[in-house]
Amino acid sequence: MTPKSKKITRRDFITRSTLATAGLATIGPMAVSGPKLRKNSIGANDRINVAVVGIRGRGQSHIQNFAEMENVQVKTLCDVDEKVFPDRVKMTEEVQGSRPGTEVDIRRVLEDPDIDVVAFATPNHWHALGTIWACQAGKHVYCEKPSSHNIWEGRKMVDAARKYNRIVQIGYQNRSRRNTNAAMKFLHDGGIGDIYMARGLCFKPRGDIGNPPNQPVPEGLHYDLWLGPAQKRPFNPNYVHYNWHWHWAFGNGDTGNQGPHQFDIARWGLNKEEAPIKITSKGGYFVYDSSQETPNTQISVFEYADGTILEFETRGLLTNGEFGDPGRTIGDFFYGSKGVMQIDAGGNWKTWMGRDYEPGPSSEETSEEELDSMNLIGTGGGSHFANFIAAVRSGNHEDLTCDVEVGHRSTILPHLGNISYRVGRELMFDGLSERFVDDEEANELLTRNYREPFVVPARV
Repeated sequence: MTPKSKKITRRDFITRSTLATAGLATIGPMAVSGPKLRKNSIGANDRINVAVVGIRGRGQSHIQNFAEMENVQVKTLCDVDEKVFPDRVKMTEEVQGSRPGTEVDIRRVLEDPDIDVVAFATPNHWHALGTIWACQAGKHVYCEKPSSHNIWEGRKMVDAARKYNRIVQIGYQNRSRRNTNAAMKFLHDGGIGDIYMARGLCFKPRGDIGNPPNQPVPEGLHYDLWLGPAQKRPFNPNYVHYNWHWHWAFGNGDTGNQGPHQFDIARWGLNKEEAPIKITSKGGYFVYDSSQETPNTQISVFEYADGTILEFETRGLLTNGEFGDPGRTIGDFFYGSKGVMQIDAGGNWKTWMGRDYEPGPSSEETSEEELDSMNLIGTGGGSHFANFIAAVRSGNHEDLTCDVEVGHRSTILPHLGNISYRVGRELMFDGLSERFVDDEEANELLTRNYREPFVVPARV
């Protein structure tokens, strides 16, 4: 394979002195004096150097998509588990023709002045701090969904992106899918009339993770770095490398794992930029007896100020499908005064109109000309990475299909549902202050107790 162009444009690297807050001067990116950041935009002919942080599962897609782009190079792979480096280094070199470096500590990555972009495919509890540190270090960020582990730190991500004028894309890939955009246009143009309810589905049967005892830290795993903002606890194999999703210290259950994609589509289709005012969520962990803390069965209902309803259901056990196909268990429904729309996980959509449910417009009938008119880059998940790189080059966060503010608004929803579930009651939420009304127990779950020195600062 022929290596891509070796041309490198050297850029200034000056970070902010504000990292001294809460001890971050010694633990975060290298701090030097002066408020000046390097320029926001990067020329069309400049090579963009990317560091991918978290390279086991979803991180492979980050590597593949960035390494395939012209004038983009995956310069560094970062992971706290050294065992994954050989395979991912080989994979990267095969795709782009040049060998990446490796680091186990994100702080060393952020000290590299040649890194322009940091892409995070880490566990949820690292999303916010990693993004904030990267913005402070003058890097642009692509961060997987959900944007944050909790609501408070999600707002700090938005603050950091704006303060340091960084491009931050959240990995809600449907925002860059042409079919999904066509569906949203049809809804917003009144295709099924006045929409009174959206319903999101996350039906993913999961297995029993068991309850293994605590064990010595495996060789090659930098467990303290893996814990990061989470409180110190003994190593358990159920925390890594996937089952962290089911423990509140690190993940947000399937409602906050697969669910964010469908929450985002539901909110988008309802055209709601504000938060709901009333939330209730019920459920539990059934059938298995394991260390899992998050529910495997959960129903959440969100009510907006105008009475519009967003309902979301998570099923982690055996269940029927609701798309006329037992295998189709991820997606969204929209209900309007004229008809019903169904959107599956890939963005394909159908409608049924009137009381007789006659088949209506669908993605199969959408013309290429109409799709082209949306000015989206490519199709599928890869276009989301391409959109991000295009915005990095333009220096305009409004060019993003899922800017950090958009991602935060959608991420709030699964967090609200989970908080209602955890406190066991209906909650009232003030979207302007992003706090619950007269409920301090619920408000305590808006954030977490951070572990020094991995602290999300109150002032970014």
